[in-house]
Amino acid sequence: MSAVLKDVPELAPMRAADLAEVLAIESAIYTHPWTLGNFADSLRAGYDSCTWRVNDELVGYFILMAAAGEAHLLNLSIAARHQCRGHGGALLREAIALARRRGAKNMFLEVRPTNQAAQHLYARFGFRKIAVRRDYYPALLGREDALVFSLAL
Repeated sequence: MSAVLKDVPELAPMRAADLAEVLAIESAIYTHPWTLGNFADSLRAGYDSCTWRVNDELVGYFILMAAAGEAHLLNLSIAARHQCRGHGGALLREAIALARRRGAKNMFLEVRPTNQAAQHLYARFGFRKIAVRRDYYPALLGREDALVFSLAL
């Protein structure tokens, strides 16, 4: 009988060298993706920016801003072909753990009302909708609201 090694995801700090791969995923999964400037600014600002790789392939990433006892999850994304395989939950678990290590007592995030999959993921982790930001996101026809979610850490 032989053992089968399971692919083990690796969380690592995002680097400027990762940005081409990050942008490829971002552009493929969003109608209004973050720009290179958004990601570069996050790195420059010192936000916790992490990649999630399996066998050296970029599967996902997140950007987390933590300060003054709060954390704001600015972006959490999984490549389309890796969605619905548990990576989103695993990466969110890592972001929550990092926010706790940074001393955050609450985590906040925004999500589009049309992004039902993300809303279900966040609800599974105990996030609760606390507000609506009107006309927050660009959309194909004008603007789209954002639902603000919060999790006590």
